[in-house]
Amino acid sequence: MLDKLSALREKYIYLEEQLSDPTTVSDQDKMRKLNKEYKNLQPIVEAFAKYERVLNEIASARAVLQTETDPEMRDMAKEEIETLQAQESVLTEELKVLLTPRDPEDEKDVIFEIRSGTGGDEAALFAGDLYRMYQRYFSTQGWDVELVDESPGTVGGYAKIVLDVTGENVYGKLKFESGAHRVQRVPDTEAKGRVHTSAATVAVLPKFEPEDIDIRKEDIRTDVFRASGAGGQHVNKTESGVRFTHLPTGVVAESTESRSQHKNRDIAMGRLIQQIRDAQAQQTQNALSSQRRSLVGSGDRSEKIRTYNWPQNRVTDHRLEGDNKNFNLDKVIEGDLEGVIEALLIADNAERMKGEAQED
Repeated sequence: MLDKLSALREKYIYLEEQLSDPTTVSDQDKMRKLNKEYKNLQPIVEAFAKYERVLNEIASARAVLQTETDPEMRDMAKEEIETLQAQESVLTEELKVLLTPRDPEDEKDVIFEIRSGTGGDEAALFAGDLYRMYQRYFSTQGWDVELVDESPGTVGGYAKIVLDVTGENVYGKLKFESGAHRVQRVPDTEAKGRVHTSAATVAVLPKFEPEDIDIRKEDIRTDVFRASGAGGQHVNKTESGVRFTHLPTGVVAESTESRSQHKNRDIAMGRLIQQIRDAQAQQTQNALSSQRRSLVGSGDRSEKIRTYNWPQNRVTDHRLEGDNKNFNLDKVIEGDLEGVIEALLIADNAERMKGEAQED
Protein backbone atom coordinates (compact mmCIF):
# COMPACT_ATOMS: atom_id res chain seq x y z
CA MET A 1 0.00 0.00 0.00
CA LEU A 2 2.85 2.39 0.86
CA ASP A 3 4.44 1.98 -2.58
CA LYS A 4 1.12 2.77 -4.26
CA LEU A 5 0.60 5.83 -2.05
CA SER A 6 4.11 7.09 -2.78
CA ALA A 7 3.52 6.72 -6.52
CA LEU A 8 0.24 8.64 -6.28
CA ARG A 9 1.95 11.43 -4.36
CA GLU A 10 4.61 11.71 -7.08
CA LYS A 11 1.85 11.94 -9.67
CA TYR A 12 0.11 14.60 -7.57
CA ILE A 13 3.31 16.70 -7.47
CA TYR A 14 3.76 16.25 -11.22
CA LEU A 15 0.17 17.41 -11.86
CA GLU A 16 0.77 20.42 -9.60
CA GLU A 17 3.76 21.38 -11.75
CA GLN A 18 1.77 20.88 -14.95
CA LEU A 19 -1.07 23.08 -13.70
CA SER A 20 1.35 25.97 -13.16
CA ASP A 21 2.95 25.51 -16.61
CA PRO A 22 2.00 28.44 -18.94
CA THR A 23 1.40 26.04 -21.85
CA THR A 24 -1.18 24.17 -19.77
CA VAL A 25 -2.89 27.35 -18.60
CA SER A 26 -3.45 28.37 -22.23
CA ASP A 27 -5.10 25.03 -23.06
CA GLN A 28 -8.48 25.08 -21.28
CA ASP A 29 -9.42 21.46 -22.10
CA LYS A 30 -6.09 20.14 -20.82
CA MET A 31 -6.29 22.42 -17.78
CA ARG A 32 -9.76 21.13 -16.92
CA LYS A 33 -8.71 17.50 -17.28
CA LEU A 34 -5.52 17.88 -15.19
CA ASN A 35 -7.30 19.90 -12.51
CA LYS A 36 -9.97 17.21 -12.17
CA GLU A 37 -7.33 14.50 -11.76
CA TYR A 38 -5.43 16.71 -9.29
CA LYS A 39 -8.52 17.24 -7.13
CA ASN A 40 -9.28 13.51 -7.14
CA LEU A 41 -5.79 12.74 -5.79
CA GLN A 42 -5.80 15.52 -3.19
CA PRO A 43 -7.71 13.68 -0.41
CA ILE A 44 -5.47 10.62 -0.83
CA VAL A 45 -2.26 12.67 -0.62
CA GLU A 46 -3.51 14.61 2.41
CA ALA A 47 -4.52 11.41 4.24
CA PHE A 48 -1.14 9.85 3.37
CA ALA A 49 0.68 12.88 4.84
CA LYS A 50 -1.26 12.46 8.11
CA TYR A 51 -0.51 8.72 8.07
CA GLU A 52 3.24 9.30 7.62
CA ARG A 53 3.25 11.93 10.38
CA VAL A 54 1.61 9.47 12.78
CA LEU A 55 4.11 6.74 11.85
CA ASN A 56 7.02 9.12 12.51
CA GLU A 57 5.56 10.13 15.88
CA ILE A 58 5.14 6.44 16.82
CA ALA A 59 8.78 5.82 15.91
CA SER A 60 9.89 8.79 18.04
CA ALA A 61 7.83 7.61 21.02
CA ARG A 62 9.31 4.11 20.75
CA ALA A 63 12.81 5.60 20.65
CA VAL A 64 12.01 7.35 23.93
CA LEU A 65 10.99 4.01 25.45
CA GLN A 66 14.29 2.46 24.40
CA THR A 67 16.48 5.21 25.84
CA GLU A 68 14.47 6.76 28.68
CA THR A 69 14.89 5.43 32.21
CA ASP A 70 12.56 7.83 34.01
CA PRO A 71 9.33 5.89 34.84
CA GLU A 72 7.09 8.94 34.37
CA MET A 73 8.54 9.70 30.94
CA ARG A 74 8.22 6.05 29.93
CA ASP A 75 4.54 6.00 30.97
CA MET A 76 3.88 9.13 28.92
CA ALA A 77 5.58 7.54 25.90
CA LYS A 78 3.46 4.39 26.28
CA GLU A 79 0.24 6.42 26.46
CA GLU A 80 1.29 8.41 23.41
CA ILE A 81 1.99 5.20 21.45
CA GLU A 82 -1.45 3.82 22.29
CA THR A 83 -3.14 7.03 21.13
CA LEU A 84 -1.08 7.18 17.95
CA GLN A 85 -1.70 3.52 17.12
CA ALA A 86 -5.45 4.15 17.32
CA GLN A 87 -5.00 7.06 14.89
CA GLU A 88 -2.89 4.84 12.63
CA SER A 89 -5.66 2.23 12.52
CA VAL A 90 -8.28 4.84 11.57
CA LEU A 91 -6.05 6.36 8.88
CA THR A 92 -5.24 2.91 7.46
CA GLU A 93 -8.94 2.18 6.95
CA GLU A 94 -9.50 5.64 5.47
CA LEU A 95 -6.66 5.11 2.99
CA LYS A 96 -8.02 1.68 2.01
CA VAL A 97 -11.37 3.30 1.17
CA LEU A 98 -9.67 6.15 -0.74
CA LEU A 99 -7.61 3.64 -2.73
CA THR A 100 -10.64 1.56 -3.67
CA PRO A 101 -11.11 2.14 -7.43
CA ARG A 102 -13.89 4.60 -8.11
CA ASP A 103 -16.61 3.90 -10.61
CA PRO A 104 -15.49 5.85 -13.71
CA GLU A 105 -19.11 6.84 -14.27
CA ASP A 106 -19.33 8.70 -10.94
CA GLU A 107 -18.30 11.98 -12.56
CA LYS A 108 -21.05 11.85 -15.16
CA ASP A 109 -24.04 14.19 -15.27
CA VAL A 110 -27.47 12.56 -15.18
CA ILE A 111 -31.01 12.58 -16.46
CA PHE A 112 -33.10 12.31 -13.30
CA GLU A 113 -36.68 11.07 -13.57
CA ILE A 114 -39.44 10.77 -10.96
CA ARG A 115 -42.77 9.05 -11.77
CA SER A 116 -45.81 8.43 -9.61
CA GLY A 117 -46.49 4.72 -9.11
CA THR A 118 -49.24 2.79 -7.37
CA GLY A 119 -51.56 4.90 -5.24
CA GLY A 120 -53.32 7.28 -7.63
CA ASP A 121 -53.44 10.92 -6.52
CA GLU A 122 -51.50 10.18 -3.33
CA ALA A 123 -48.65 8.71 -5.42
CA ALA A 124 -48.51 11.90 -7.52
CA LEU A 125 -48.41 14.02 -4.35
CA PHE A 126 -45.57 11.86 -3.02
CA ALA A 127 -43.71 12.26 -6.32
CA GLY A 128 -44.02 16.01 -5.75
CA ASP A 129 -42.59 15.60 -2.23
CA LEU A 130 -39.64 13.66 -3.65
CA TYR A 131 -39.07 16.35 -6.27
CA ARG A 132 -38.89 19.07 -3.60
CA MET A 133 -36.62 16.87 -1.47
CA TYR A 134 -34.19 16.30 -4.33
CA GLN A 135 -34.36 19.96 -5.40
CA ARG A 136 -33.10 21.01 -1.98
CA TYR A 137 -30.37 18.37 -2.04
CA PHE A 138 -29.23 19.43 -5.52
CA SER A 139 -29.04 23.01 -4.29
CA THR A 140 -26.80 22.08 -1.33
CA GLN A 141 -24.46 20.30 -3.77
CA GLY A 142 -24.23 23.36 -6.03
CA TRP A 143 -25.49 21.41 -9.05
CA ASP A 144 -27.27 22.96 -12.02
CA VAL A 145 -30.76 21.62 -12.73
CA GLU A 146 -32.75 22.03 -15.93
CA LEU A 147 -36.37 20.94 -16.31
CA VAL A 148 -36.72 18.62 -19.30
CA ASP A 149 -40.33 17.50 -19.00
CA GLU A 150 -43.18 17.53 -16.48
CA SER A 151 -46.70 16.12 -16.21
CA PRO A 152 -48.54 17.54 -13.17
CA GLY A 153 -50.87 15.33 -11.14
CA THR A 154 -54.61 16.03 -11.17
CA VAL A 155 -54.67 17.21 -7.53
CA GLY A 156 -51.06 18.31 -7.22
CA GLY A 157 -47.63 16.75 -7.36
CA TYR A 158 -46.46 15.06 -10.53
CA ALA A 159 -47.31 12.08 -12.68
CA LYS A 160 -43.82 12.50 -14.13
CA ILE A 161 -40.97 14.98 -13.95
CA VAL A 162 -37.64 14.74 -15.81
CA LEU A 163 -34.57 16.82 -14.93
CA ASP A 164 -31.11 17.34 -16.38
CA VAL A 165 -28.65 17.54 -13.46
CA THR A 166 -25.06 18.68 -14.04
CA GLY A 167 -22.16 19.27 -11.67
CA GLU A 168 -19.39 17.50 -9.82
CA ASN A 169 -19.72 13.79 -8.96
CA VAL A 170 -23.46 13.83 -9.77
CA TYR A 171 -23.92 10.17 -10.74
CA GLY A 172 -21.55 9.12 -7.95
CA LYS A 173 -23.93 10.52 -5.35
CA LEU A 174 -27.26 9.79 -7.04
CA LYS A 175 -26.71 6.29 -8.45
CA PHE A 176 -28.24 4.64 -5.36
CA GLU A 177 -31.52 6.56 -5.76
CA SER A 178 -32.83 4.44 -8.66
CA GLY A 179 -35.74 2.24 -7.66
CA ALA A 180 -39.14 2.30 -6.01
CA HIS A 181 -39.66 4.74 -3.13
CA ARG A 182 -42.61 3.76 -0.92
CA VAL A 183 -44.59 6.11 1.32
CA GLN A 184 -46.78 5.18 4.29
CA ARG A 185 -49.00 8.00 5.60
CA VAL A 186 -52.56 9.23 6.00
CA PRO A 187 -53.60 10.97 2.75
CA ASP A 188 -55.38 14.35 2.96
CA THR A 189 -58.31 12.70 1.18
CA GLU A 190 -58.66 9.94 3.80
CA ALA A 191 -61.56 10.84 6.10
CA LYS A 192 -61.08 7.93 8.54
CA GLY A 193 -57.40 8.56 9.20
CA ARG A 194 -56.18 5.26 7.81
CA VAL A 195 -52.55 4.89 6.73
CA HIS A 196 -52.18 4.24 3.01
CA THR A 197 -49.19 2.89 1.11
CA SER A 198 -48.25 4.51 -2.22
CA ALA A 199 -45.13 4.61 -4.33
CA ALA A 200 -43.12 6.67 -6.75
CA THR A 201 -40.20 5.52 -8.86
CA VAL A 202 -36.88 7.22 -9.48
CA ALA A 203 -34.56 6.55 -12.41
CA VAL A 204 -31.03 7.98 -12.58
CA LEU A 205 -29.53 7.78 -16.07
CA PRO A 206 -25.86 8.75 -16.45
CA LYS A 207 -25.34 10.78 -19.60
CA PHE A 208 -23.35 8.48 -21.85
CA GLU A 209 -21.63 8.92 -25.16
CA PRO A 210 -21.10 6.02 -27.60
CA GLU A 211 -17.38 6.00 -26.78
CA ASP A 212 -18.21 5.24 -23.13
CA ILE A 213 -19.05 1.67 -24.05
CA ASP A 214 -18.03 -0.76 -26.75
CA ILE A 215 -20.54 0.48 -29.31
CA ARG A 216 -19.52 1.41 -32.81
CA LYS A 217 -21.26 4.47 -34.20
CA GLU A 218 -21.95 2.63 -37.43
CA ASP A 219 -23.90 0.03 -35.43
CA ILE A 220 -26.42 2.64 -34.31
CA ARG A 221 -29.31 3.72 -36.53
CA THR A 222 -30.75 7.11 -35.67
CA ASP A 223 -34.33 8.12 -36.46
CA VAL A 224 -35.84 11.50 -35.70
CA PHE A 225 -39.56 12.10 -35.71
CA ARG A 226 -42.20 14.58 -34.69
CA ALA A 227 -43.10 14.00 -31.05
CA SER A 228 -46.76 14.20 -30.12
CA GLY A 229 -47.49 17.16 -27.88
CA ALA A 230 -50.27 18.21 -25.57
CA GLY A 231 -52.10 20.08 -28.30
CA GLY A 232 -52.74 23.80 -28.76
CA GLN A 233 -49.64 25.92 -28.41
CA HIS A 234 -47.60 22.90 -27.32
CA VAL A 235 -47.98 20.93 -30.56
CA ASN A 236 -44.49 19.89 -31.62
CA LYS A 237 -43.88 21.27 -35.11
CA THR A 238 -40.29 20.06 -35.35
CA GLU A 239 -38.77 16.59 -35.44
CA SER A 240 -37.54 16.60 -31.84
CA GLY A 241 -38.20 12.94 -31.02
CA VAL A 242 -35.12 10.70 -31.26
CA ARG A 243 -34.93 6.91 -31.57
CA PHE A 244 -31.70 4.90 -31.50
CA THR A 245 -31.51 1.26 -32.65
CA HIS A 246 -28.46 -0.85 -31.87
CA LEU A 247 -28.36 -3.04 -34.97
CA PRO A 248 -26.30 -6.01 -33.63
CA THR A 249 -28.61 -6.57 -30.63
CA GLY A 250 -31.86 -4.99 -31.82
CA VAL A 251 -32.05 -2.87 -28.64
CA VAL A 252 -34.20 0.23 -29.22
CA ALA A 253 -34.38 3.37 -27.07
CA GLU A 254 -36.13 6.63 -27.74
CA SER A 255 -37.06 9.90 -26.10
CA THR A 256 -39.78 12.45 -26.71
CA GLU A 257 -39.57 14.04 -23.24
CA SER A 258 -38.05 17.32 -24.38
CA ARG A 259 -38.91 19.78 -27.14
CA SER A 260 -35.16 19.93 -27.77
CA GLN A 261 -33.81 17.28 -30.12
CA HIS A 262 -30.38 17.67 -28.51
CA LYS A 263 -31.80 16.88 -25.06
CA ASN A 264 -33.77 13.92 -26.42
CA ARG A 265 -30.55 12.59 -27.96
CA ASP A 266 -28.91 12.66 -24.52
CA ILE A 267 -31.83 10.83 -22.90
CA ALA A 268 -32.23 8.24 -25.67
CA MET A 269 -28.48 7.53 -25.79
CA GLY A 270 -28.40 7.10 -22.02
CA ARG A 271 -31.28 4.64 -22.21
CA LEU A 272 -29.73 2.71 -25.09
CA ILE A 273 -26.36 2.32 -23.40
CA GLN A 274 -27.98 1.45 -20.07
CA GLN A 275 -30.02 -1.34 -21.71
CA ILE A 276 -26.95 -2.74 -23.47
CA ARG A 277 -24.91 -2.54 -20.28
CA ASP A 278 -27.69 -4.27 -18.31
CA ALA A 279 -27.72 -7.08 -20.87
CA GLN A 280 -23.93 -7.42 -20.65
CA ALA A 281 -24.05 -7.39 -16.84
CA GLN A 282 -26.69 -10.12 -16.86
CA GLN A 283 -24.49 -12.26 -19.10
CA THR A 284 -21.57 -11.74 -16.73
CA GLN A 285 -23.70 -12.67 -13.70
CA ASN A 286 -24.87 -15.84 -15.42
CA ALA A 287 -21.26 -16.79 -16.18
CA LEU A 288 -20.03 -16.33 -12.60
CA SER A 289 -20.91 -18.67 -9.76
CA SER A 290 -20.86 -15.86 -7.22
CA GLN A 291 -20.71 -12.11 -7.41
CA ARG A 292 -20.75 -9.33 -4.87
CA ARG A 293 -24.13 -7.91 -3.92
CA SER A 294 -24.86 -4.65 -5.73
CA LEU A 295 -26.48 -1.91 -3.72
CA VAL A 296 -27.78 -0.38 -6.91
CA GLY A 297 -29.58 -3.63 -7.66
CA SER A 298 -30.76 -4.36 -11.15
CA GLY A 299 -31.82 -0.79 -11.76
CA ASP A 300 -35.37 -2.04 -12.17
CA ARG A 301 -37.67 0.70 -10.93
CA SER A 302 -40.04 -1.91 -9.47
CA GLU A 303 -37.36 -2.81 -6.92
CA LYS A 304 -38.31 -1.23 -3.56
CA ILE A 305 -35.31 0.55 -2.09
CA ARG A 306 -36.71 2.93 0.54
CA THR A 307 -39.78 3.48 2.73
CA TYR A 308 -40.86 6.89 4.04
CA ASN A 309 -43.02 6.24 7.12
CA TRP A 310 -44.81 9.41 8.24
CA PRO A 311 -46.51 8.04 11.43
CA GLN A 312 -43.14 6.87 12.78
CA ASN A 313 -41.15 9.83 11.35
CA ARG A 314 -38.72 7.32 9.87
CA VAL A 315 -37.04 6.67 6.53
CA THR A 316 -35.78 3.11 6.04
CA ASP A 317 -33.34 2.18 3.30
CA HIS A 318 -33.83 -1.53 2.69
CA ARG A 319 -30.34 -2.07 1.24
CA LEU A 320 -28.66 -1.20 4.54
CA GLU A 321 -28.53 -3.33 7.67
CA GLY A 322 -29.09 -2.90 11.41
CA ASP A 323 -29.40 0.53 12.96
CA ASN A 324 -27.66 2.07 9.94
CA LYS A 325 -30.76 1.67 7.77
CA ASN A 326 -33.09 4.12 9.60
CA PHE A 327 -33.06 7.92 9.29
CA ASN A 328 -35.10 10.87 10.56
CA LEU A 329 -37.87 11.56 8.05
CA ASP A 330 -38.21 15.27 8.91
CA LYS A 331 -34.58 15.87 7.95
CA VAL A 332 -34.53 13.63 4.88
CA ILE A 333 -37.70 15.04 3.31
CA GLU A 334 -36.21 18.54 3.70
CA GLY A 335 -33.31 17.49 1.48
CA ASP A 336 -30.82 16.33 4.12
CA LEU A 337 -29.84 13.20 2.18
CA GLU A 338 -26.14 13.28 2.97
CA GLY A 339 -26.41 10.73 5.79
CA VAL A 340 -28.35 8.24 3.66
CA ILE A 341 -26.05 8.59 0.65
CA GLU A 342 -22.91 8.41 2.82
CA ALA A 343 -24.15 5.17 4.45
CA LEU A 344 -24.78 3.62 1.04
CA LEU A 345 -21.36 4.70 -0.25
CA ILE A 346 -19.61 3.23 2.82
CA ALA A 347 -21.50 -0.06 2.47
CA ASP A 348 -20.73 -0.22 -1.25
CA ASN A 349 -17.03 0.50 -0.64
CA ALA A 350 -16.92 -2.25 1.99
CA GLU A 351 -18.40 -4.71 -0.52
CA ARG A 352 -15.87 -3.63 -3.16
CA MET A 353 -12.95 -4.07 -0.78
CA LYS A 354 -14.28 -7.48 0.24
CA GLY A 355 -14.55 -8.46 -3.42
CA GLU A 356 -11.01 -7.30 -4.16
CA ALA A 357 -9.64 -9.18 -1.14
CA GLN A 358 -11.31 -12.39 -2.37
CA GLU A 359 -9.85 -11.92 -5.84
CA ASP A 360 -6.36 -11.38 -4.37
